Amino acid sequence: MFKNVILPASLLAGTIIGAGVFALPYVFVKAGILTGLFYLLIFSAVFTLIHLMYADIILRTKENRRFFGYAEIYLGDWGKWPAILITIVGMIFILTVYLILSVSFFNLVSQNLVFPDIYKILIFWLFGSLAVFMGINRLAITEFLITFGIAGIILIIFGYGFGNLGQAVSVSSFDLKYLFLPYGAVLFSLAGRTAIPALLGYFRNNNQSRLKAKVPIILGSLAPAFIYLIFILGILSLSETISQDSVSGLIGRLPLSILGLLGGLGLISLWSSYIVIGRDIKKSFEHDFNFPQIFSGLIVVLSPLFLYFMGFQNFLKLVGLAGGVFVGLESIFVVLMWRKASKLETPDKILNKIHPSIIYFLLLVFAIGIIYALLYSH
Repeated sequence: MFKNVILPASLLAGTIIGAGVFALPYVFVKAGILTGLFYLLIFSAVFTLIHLMYADIILRTKENRRFFGYAEIYLGDWGKWPAILITIVGMIFILTVYLILSVSFFNLVSQNLVFPDIYKILIFWLFGSLAVFMGINRLAITEFLITFGIAGIILIIFGYGFGNLGQAVSVSSFDLKYLFLPYGAVLFSLAGRTAIPALLGYFRNNNQSRLKAKVPIILGSLAPAFIYLIFILGILSLSETISQDSVSGLIGRLPLSILGLLGGLGLISLWSSYIVIGRDIKKSFEHDFNFPQIFSGLIVVLSPLFLYFMGFQNFLKLVGLAGGVFVGLESIFVVLMWRKASKLETPDKILNKIHPSIIYFLLLVFAIGIIYALLYSH
């Protein structure tokens, strides 16, 4: 049970749970708790299906490819290059999200040191960029630090807020104006496609059938929603005024030592994620575009800073854009690829037929979400 279900499910859940969680309490309060829970419930189910679809694409395809390679096989050249651009640009936006969020965690660590936010961003950017450039590989310890950091923050916040859960439950405002606000943040916080190849590889490396991955994918896709709910309740219990990044509003509500610990865990987690994603983008430039290593590294390290100075400085809008547009487009590609791949007759599959109405529903929801996210980001 542990080896075949819990361990691989935690690999997926650990990849999914990330910076997106910090946007959820604010959008839940703005749109209404029940509205937020509705989004969390529906899209947990949606992304469970998206992750199963992507696993099914990998299983049905004889060649071992990356996301772009599957797009080329099933959608042709018109699918490959947009898939590459969507993924790379989306990941660069995620790096920019980390830059902005690093300020909030710096503030928790250094409350007595007052210096401009841009210096905090540059310090975080410099250390992250050096790690990307120096070629620190994607190690298991990096993944552990990300998961440990986020899990630590969630447990501490819920632990401190546990005695005041009544306040969180009583927050039940509903505002039609903010009905679609949670969309991009929820997508951003539930997407975990990038972990699926590693999850399938886990079974192959242990000489087991990859078809056993179905249950771990379902559990690993649904577990983050429960963990997010714990975090949201903790934040709402601790603070009457919810900040966009969740943690800034905790200053004055928790002891300085605990705030410092939260800030440290947050910075470790963000920095580790920054390295992992930065290295992935760099490899993509080197392999998919045949760019030289130095040039690839420069693009990766300078792009987030460029976006920041171009005005992409609002945490919530950036999360909405990265989730609503780029995760939405990526999900559309998975659905379209699966439609083609599902026609291949093969014993290696974890999904059978899906009713066309579900396919069209997914495409429509993601398409509408992309339009909304683009309009909201301005």
